[in-house]
Amino acid sequence: MSCGALEWGSLLEAPHATPVSPRRTPGAFHRPGPHQQEGPITAVYEGAVQDLIDELGRLPGIGPKSAQRVAFHILEADAEDMKRLAEAITTVKEKVKFCEICFNVSEDATCRICQDTRRDQTVICVVEESKDVMAIERTRSFRGRYHVLGGAISPIAGIGPDQLHIRELLNRLSDETITEIVIATDPNLEGEATATYLVRMLKPLGITLTRLASGLPVGGDLEYADDVTLGRAFEGRRALS
Repeated sequence: MSCGALEWGSLLEAPHATPVSPRRTPGAFHRPGPHQQEGPITAVYEGAVQDLIDELGRLPGIGPKSAQRVAFHILEADAEDMKRLAEAITTVKEKVKFCEICFNVSEDATCRICQDTRRDQTVICVVEESKDVMAIERTRSFRGRYHVLGGAISPIAGIGPDQLHIRELLNRLSDETITEIVIATDPNLEGEATATYLVRMLKPLGITLTRLASGLPVGGDLEYADDVTLGRAFEGRRALS
């Protein structure tokens, strides 16, 4: 047995041996541990490239590395494709607004759902965001109308009832043809707080209040639920006492 093997064997057998830390060379790459957050990418690019990365990084769900990948995809993509993308972004900001009745996104004063006389005029489904309307529409389980709150009650984020379209909902309920309100806020802490507040405000009006049935993932967002699960939750909605 070599001297090196004997030395290592003695080290492994020693009852109180101190582990030897691997030597790091200056500037060696260090991978963040499981409880460490990856820091932002240092601004190493010049001018327009770095400006694009910074702006993309401000979008929800896009971190520093994703912003960098998207930026370089834009640089390498066909110029006409990127021109159409830029025009689509500009157009949506210029043309799209919120429906005067339900606050869903619309290019007209009122959205196509509110304009559709074939929809059930007696039922209103209350959701947090316009993307929730799209999620429910995909299930083809609801033929009533909607009311978009524009968010959910969140004291941490500084959002209270006054920041949501709750007053406008109450104004809509002056129409005596409405017999049911479906509360379809997200099944998370903020969504449940919003639902509880709505029940307290709407219960004295004598209108039937319902909530989506169990089956949706707790803590999730309505928009991420698959169509079948969301459709079943809608069809099995329960009355709130």
